[in-house]
Amino acid sequence: MKIAVVGASGMAGSRIVAEAVSRGHHVTAVFRRTPPAVPHPDVEVVRGDVTDTGHMSAVFGGVDAVVGATRPAPGAEDTVAATVTALLDAAAGTRVLVVGGAGPLRSPSGGLVIDDPAFVPPAWRTIASASTSQLRACEAHAGDWVYLSPPAILEPGVRTGGYRRGTTTILTAEDGSSGISAEDLAVAVVDELENPGQDRHFTVGY
Repeated sequence: MKIAVVGASGMAGSRIVAEAVSRGHHVTAVFRRTPPAVPHPDVEVVRGDVTDTGHMSAVFGGVDAVVGATRPAPGAEDTVAATVTALLDAAAGTRVLVVGGAGPLRSPSGGLVIDDPAFVPPAWRTIASASTSQLRACEAHAGDWVYLSPPAILEPGVRTGGYRRGTTTILTAEDGSSGISAEDLAVAVVDELENPGQDRHFTVGY
C-alpha cells in the first residue's frame, strides 16, 4: 500500500511512518519544515504545507490512503478546521484517516470528554475544543474520511501491539485512567488502513 503521512515529524506521525514501513508499505512523509537528512529507503520525503491544496493534491496522486497527523502550534488552535478541510479537499476522494483529539468523545459520566475535568484539565481545554471543531469540519465534508480520537493521554512509550478499539465513548482502564502509547496508536492506525472498520469516528486505548 502507498500511504502519505502529513505531519510526519510529530509524535504520532513519526511513529505511524515507522509502523507502516515495518509492515512493508511505501510511505510519502510530508514535513512542513526540515525533513530528516537520511530517510528510510521505503520513505519518500516531501516538504509541503497541508493548506497548499494544489501542491498537496499532486503529492497525494497515486497514494492509496492519507494520514493526517498534524497538530496546531500553541495559539493557532483555531486553524484546525480549515486545515483538515484543506487536507480533505487535496485528497480528492482518497481515503483519509485523521488523527484527532479526545475532546469530542463521550465521557462515561455523561456529556463530552471536553467538559469532563477528569480527562481534560483547564490547561488542555483549548486544544480539546479544537479537536471538536476538527471533527465537525470532517462531518461537513463529502470526502472519504475516518476520524481517530486517541484516549486522554497519548505519549511516547513501548510498542506492545495490543490495544482496545471503541467507537465514540472514551476507553478507560479499571483504575479510570485513559491512555495509550504513541507506538500502539500507530499500530491501530495502520491496522485501520489495512482493514478498514465500519465506524467513521472511533477511539482506541488500553
